[in-house]
Amino acid sequence: MYPHERSLVNEMKGRPFALIGVNSDDNLEEIKGIVKKEKINWRSFQNEPKGATSSISKAWAVRGWPTLVVLDREMKIVYRGHDGDEAIDKAKELVKEIEASK
Repeated sequence: MYPHERSLVNEMKGRPFALIGVNSDDNLEEIKGIVKKEKINWRSFQNEPKGATSSISKAWAVRGWPTLVVLDREMKIVYRGHDGDEAIDKAKELVKEIEASK
């Protein structure tokens, strides 16, 4: 999955697009190693960092990993699910709409 995400971020560079990840790992040092090893080129947040009073997955009602969420420019959810291809298609469609409206 990482190579696919990495290539998508590269493809969309300079365009109105951002990929943000949330990981469920507890060990921050392990996460840092994965980021380096897998050359993760997008922001990734720890789901429930030490000392947090809640988790991102709880706030976003995530019931399974990975859950993909695509937001439009008004921060409205336009896709939520588990199909990576469908999420990417929706994101690319939104980016084209934004670029066409400029």
